[in-house]
Amino acid sequence: MREVHVIHHPLVQHKLTLMRDKSRSTRGFRQLMNEIGMLLCYEVTRDLPLENVQIETPLRTTMAPQIAGKKLVFAPILRAGVGFLDGMLDLVPSARIAHLGIYRDPATLQAVEYYFKGPDDLADRTIIVLDPMLATANSATAAVDRLRERGAKDLRFVCLLAAPEGVKRFHSAHPDVPIWTAAIDERLDEHGYIVPGLGDAGDRMFGTK
Repeated sequence: MREVHVIHHPLVQHKLTLMRDKSRSTRGFRQLMNEIGMLLCYEVTRDLPLENVQIETPLRTTMAPQIAGKKLVFAPILRAGVGFLDGMLDLVPSARIAHLGIYRDPATLQAVEYYFKGPDDLADRTIIVLDPMLATANSATAAVDRLRERGAKDLRFVCLLAAPEGVKRFHSAHPDVPIWTAAIDERLDEHGYIVPGLGDAGDRMFGTK
């Protein structure tokens, strides 16, 4: 699929299988979300631009590479998207955060926005949108819409699982936003859940229903 990066790293696939298991505890699911978030962060940032800077090592002055440009922005879609944050911030502790309050109406499956708070200079930063599931893609599409309305230009989307229908819908609206995911599952069911999937990521992470 165009602009879709499926992460086949053995650690990612192993942890995803553990998360799919319906007997996994809330604590275990939350810890795995943290760990897999770190691994996905490693993949989504592997092409960030570098620039050489002069530093002093204990032995001599040298030129060495560091990430160029302004700090990244992680943009989790509340609430489940925050499950990726701790792991990603372990790798990029200086990243800025943009919180997107968007939920899927259970009757219509449409996205409803209720909150937004993020940096003012989104146009100058690389923004990584976070949501564990790309199912109907209504929330993901709405999140990117809102970020673009606020000036965002360089956007990437990271999820744990995607459905073919969600990928198609998302890229019909935002063909220039690449997707990173651990797996693309079979399909959506009649309730808009990914099959075989892992259930509702937010409920499993926070112990709610």
